[in-house]
Amino acid sequence: MPDQNRLRREFLWGAGGAIAAGVSAKAATPIVKGDGFNVRSFGAVGDGKTLDTAAINKAIDAANAAGGGTVLFPAGSYLSYSIHLRSNVDLYLDQGSTIIAADGTGYDAAEPNEWDHYQDYGHSHWHNSLLWGEGIENIGILGPGLMWGRGLSPGWSLQPGPRAEDPGVADKIISLKNCRNVMLRDFAMLHGGHFGILATGVDNFTIDNLRIDTNRDGMDIDCCRNVRITNCSVNSPWDDGICLKSSFGLGWAKPTEFVTISNCYVSGCYEEGAMLDGTWKRISPDAHSYFHGRIKFGTESNGGFRNITVSDCVFDGCQGLALESVDGARLEDIAITNISMRDIKSAPIFLRLGSRMRGPAGAAVGTLKRVLISNIACSGSVPQFGSIISGIPGHPVEDVKISHVHIAHQGGGTKQQAALEPAERENAYPEPNMFGDMPSHGFYLRHVRGIQFDNVEIETERADLRPVFALNDVQDADFFHIRAKREPDAPVFELRDVKDLAVHMCRGMADTVLASVEKSTL
Repeated sequence: MPDQNRLRREFLWGAGGAIAAGVSAKAATPIVKGDGFNVRSFGAVGDGKTLDTAAINKAIDAANAAGGGTVLFPAGSYLSYSIHLRSNVDLYLDQGSTIIAADGTGYDAAEPNEWDHYQDYGHSHWHNSLLWGEGIENIGILGPGLMWGRGLSPGWSLQPGPRAEDPGVADKIISLKNCRNVMLRDFAMLHGGHFGILATGVDNFTIDNLRIDTNRDGMDIDCCRNVRITNCSVNSPWDDGICLKSSFGLGWAKPTEFVTISNCYVSGCYEEGAMLDGTWKRISPDAHSYFHGRIKFGTESNGGFRNITVSDCVFDGCQGLALESVDGARLEDIAITNISMRDIKSAPIFLRLGSRMRGPAGAAVGTLKRVLISNIACSGSVPQFGSIISGIPGHPVEDVKISHVHIAHQGGGTKQQAALEPAERENAYPEPNMFGDMPSHGFYLRHVRGIQFDNVEIETERADLRPVFALNDVQDADFFHIRAKREPDAPVFELRDVKDLAVHMCRGMADTVLASVEKSTL
């Protein structure tokens, strides 16, 4: 865990420059008559000790009443409980400004939600946040300042702090529900609680150039439409970095769709705050084995994920790419390209169609189809899992194309691992480690229809005695130009119940076409 006192000193020093210099924040930024919606004009002190909640909300209300405007936070440290966002109002965090989540139980109460048993507590409530807005439009939070969720609950017992369910406790920095035309740009976030950003039912949403260094999820985009996430950096070792959801929190299954994620960095191996303060101090592997930090679709997956692209992103010391439909979602028409990965702690690529079905009774098992993954470079990944693409009996993953992929992992797999038969675990929580060690070290394919591999290379640091590819209940599979070292007595392909298989121009193998095979190796 990071030294919270050190972080507080550093960020109060850096963000509240006047305070660090021994000058009162109020004196350092004098109130100028006619300066509009400067929070100091409404009574904010900005000394990091005085609660500025009322003054901040007065400034926002005044801008809203005037028909719109920008609320300015000049340099200083603004201690606050719940801040209420309003339509047609931007917040601007000036250089050297910090909004600090106050300790204690003074936050707005979590509103009732009759659907809260279908997703985690944090996904079911929005008002218990440092900044929140519901049913508003045309808003922005901009500027180079910082939001520090010091007093927020992480929402679980893994880390110390107040319980999110307790009255007056908050567990998110920014929370938005049923909003439209929203822009978040240029600021930094530290210690975000359960979510740095939770956006549910937000349409026309831009997130650009944020730096998020946090103790759980960086940002969760849930049931949102037309979203652009660009140029963001997220360090989130204890949970996911950029996470798309489609929960039942709104009371209906709304998809997350028309989303682009590009030019982003996600990590999970650095101490909280170490990205923002530039120390890049790594968490000891002996002290922490979670290392999430990834880009993920799911786990909440009622409404679906449709027409989404992920491009030009970097994964560092975290889990790999995960696409998961387990609650009835249609996960379809996804394009992922130009991804660089280093020191991946689980499967570099994990596609899971399951039947957890956490939602109203009667929903059908979802789909996972039409997924294109290309131009992936991965080095230093752990060897236990390889990559995994798995449906369930009667519900295959369909129409997947994987091309121009180079995965280098540590190797060392054994004959004993090669003999493993992973359990189906149809209704289990989806994670790459859900099946335990895998019987292949490149890709494990089970319950798949229509898959193509083109120009894929699997490299190992040490000899690995498992097959590179293991296929079980797979139909219509094409492999072209595959490169992998063949170990003595270890096949490249392990085949079980495979139909319509074609292998062409693969190093060290004869071209092969099989109409049907019950059990064989190549």
